[in-house]
Amino acid sequence: MPSNDRPVQTPASVPSRPYLLERVDDAAVVQLYADGFAGLPLDQKTLIWHLYEAALAGRDIYTDQRYAHNLAMRDFLEALVLHDGALPADVATEIWRYTKLFWINSGPFNNLTARKFVLKLGVDELAQAATLAAAAGARFRTAPGESPAELARRLAPALLDPAVDAMVTNKTPGPGGDILRGSANNLYDGVAMSDLEGFVERYPLNSRLVKRDGQLVEEVYRVGGRYDAELRRIIGHIEAALPFATPSFAAALSALIQWYRTGEDSDRTAFDIAWVRSTDSPVDTMSGFIEVYMDARGIKGAWESMVYYVNHEKTARIRALAENAQWFEDCMPIAPAFRKPVVLGVTATAIEVVIETGDAGPITPIGVNLPNDQRVREVHGSKSVTLSNVTEAYEFSTTDEYRREFAWNDDEFDRAKRWGAVAGELATEIHEVLGHGSGRMAAGISAQPQELLKEQYSALEETRADLVALYFCADPKLVELGIVPADAHADIVRAEYEAFARTALVQLRRVREGTQLEEDHMRNRQAIVHWLLANTRAISVRIRDAKTYHVVDSVARFREGVAEMLREVQRIKSEGDYEAARVLFETYGVHFNPEVRDEIVRRVEQLKLPSYTGFVMPTLTPVYDAQGAVADVQISYLCDFARQMLSYSAHRRAGL
Repeated sequence: MPSNDRPVQTPASVPSRPYLLERVDDAAVVQLYADGFAGLPLDQKTLIWHLYEAALAGRDIYTDQRYAHNLAMRDFLEALVLHDGALPADVATEIWRYTKLFWINSGPFNNLTARKFVLKLGVDELAQAATLAAAAGARFRTAPGESPAELARRLAPALLDPAVDAMVTNKTPGPGGDILRGSANNLYDGVAMSDLEGFVERYPLNSRLVKRDGQLVEEVYRVGGRYDAELRRIIGHIEAALPFATPSFAAALSALIQWYRTGEDSDRTAFDIAWVRSTDSPVDTMSGFIEVYMDARGIKGAWESMVYYVNHEKTARIRALAENAQWFEDCMPIAPAFRKPVVLGVTATAIEVVIETGDAGPITPIGVNLPNDQRVREVHGSKSVTLSNVTEAYEFSTTDEYRREFAWNDDEFDRAKRWGAVAGELATEIHEVLGHGSGRMAAGISAQPQELLKEQYSALEETRADLVALYFCADPKLVELGIVPADAHADIVRAEYEAFARTALVQLRRVREGTQLEEDHMRNRQAIVHWLLANTRAISVRIRDAKTYHVVDSVARFREGVAEMLREVQRIKSEGDYEAARVLFETYGVHFNPEVRDEIVRRVEQLKLPSYTGFVMPTLTPVYDAQGAVADVQISYLCDFARQMLSYSAHRRAGL
């Protein structure tokens, strides 16, 4: 059989398998499946295996980037849960609750709200737990001469006090506040925004910026620099993967290795270009310091890795979008000067994820478009993926009660149930392929938009991509291309518009403290809906039985409003208009009514609906022949979040 033949992937044929595994406070834990892996040829399985190992090798980079105390806290917590039998039952239960949330969020900050959550124990209880666990054989990573109880007391402020390092990223600190000093992440140390005046970073994406003896120093993420040991292990696994990669993919992986070794921006650019050009491999990876959401400035990249293979059955639709990207670009409702005259190198696939680590997991995106470098995108193009097995897992783990609670009437509920998944997946595909891949900077502007728009960039870019998706999902061109059926198109569009309007309400369940949004995707969604509420008659707010609803009154006015807002948002990006971006989000995207939030929380709590989801990844195990070569790679599904997390960090415990 040719190596590009694929088995039919039919997850729906096994609906009895578990998806929703458990609830931890307002988080769900869901198993992710990769149904086509077992049928892949051996060379592709082996390639995936080595990249899977590379993904695990870099996991601790992101953990450290997210919070300086993260690794010490995780080591401490895992020592406790591994010896939970020695602890009082109520203490053990609370430590397990907190540890699972810590794993899901890669630290003590909610991934969506950026706010800190705490372990609900007293300092003495925590110290006693450490002492009891140590007596039962737990090994703690203590400082010289430090007892387990003293370690517990040293870590107590980070674990127990919500006022210590209260937010991982704070882009709106209030009057007189500083976005860097108000953010607890480990991308900076001792640095305020005022320190950056006149300072030019050589490694803006891949360095930690620290202030030492009054001087700013870039600690570069590279071999011989910060994260040396982790990067060397990553490189070793990628080098082992090279013999199994197609020539173009091997060239991209070699360029990635070079960037990891040098940290130079020129090598990062070379990797981006090589990766975009690698379009013939059925296996791919995203690896590196990529997304900048965690940085309040929107400059520094968080490490992540994603390993996946193409789902050929589901790729036809998304590929049709990519192949017609020029038509969509030409029809964008934006100023012609901001359209790309020639769209180059747009590729798109539906994928099956095998593993995501760092900034990509356990909480995962459902679609990605890279690279983020605007200069590379305009000249060389981009690659878009939709994570089909992630979307499927969300759908199988979502209940009808969730849809019914926030639908205004039975018609809306029926549309959501019948077309919601199709509409959402279509919108994600347009968002990634056409949204992020579209537009260009104004003539005469050579700076990256991130540099000009600063902390507003990420939210603005997500707003722009969502607006593109909302505009084009209603275009008859989709029927012409065979992407959606003609007789269902109107229902699909209305289902998507209704879902988007509901989202601005439902997402408030995630922000249980405060009155403002920090996460960029949440700001983007609220900004669009509240802008439409203020400037069109497309959506109305209705109250029934003391419950708030967002109701789409006119699909036509919704699309017209989206077009008008998109024109302005594209102008802001293309011209780098920071002040206009700031006003847009301060007016529509940041602040919300806490009374409405409290109502939404009550409604979801009554239904026991989760606010966000962490995923248990598939597990790969190599099978070796008598000569020590890989004879097969087997895939399995643990359906056990704690077991997977403890297995991922076993290497650190082995070093104690």
